Amino acid sequence: MVQDGAEERGGQGPASPQRTTMPVIELEQRILAPIERVFDLARSVDLHVRSASQTRERVVGGVTSGLLGLGDCVTFRGKHFGLWFELTATVDAFDRPWHFRDRMVEGTFARLVHDHDFRQDGTATVLCDRIDFSSPLGPLGRLVDGLFLRSHLERFLRRRAEVIKVVAESDEWREYLEGD
Repeated sequence: MVQDGAEERGGQGPASPQRTTMPVIELEQRILAPIERVFDLARSVDLHVRSASQTRERVVGGVTSGLLGLGDCVTFRGKHFGLWFELTATVDAFDRPWHFRDRMVEGTFARLVHDHDFRQDGTATVLCDRIDFSSPLGPLGRLVDGLFLRSHLERFLRRRAEVIKVVAESDEWREYLEGD
């Protein structure tokens, strides 16, 4: 499926027993900007808040602005499905400009791990998002994942990737990165 330049690379599959019970979302976005710029925009707290404006997301704890780095923690609060949710994540892997990972340490999900990978493709950078998640409540949670949570998270990620693309490919990136 292709939507607004983002391509789904895969998804749930029988590769491992764990993946048969946990949804995985993988998306790619091609961005005509240097890899370092795209990497840094992807870890910008301020740009994340902008990309999540449809959920009225804001930062309520941890690193409140600027760029996230290894060991940093951030708590976001946003409205999803008409309810307010908080999610606290920590950056537990970091290899600039190729990869970083944030992992939920507190929140509504039973599990949420978001890997951000970056690769160069000619003069472009390819942003690869991979989210491995599961809802609580066993079989009921898996039903929720399949019925609507997966598609909600895919839309959320696609919007985030599109905002990163627009900002990275224009002079707007300076608002988020200059001075850092």
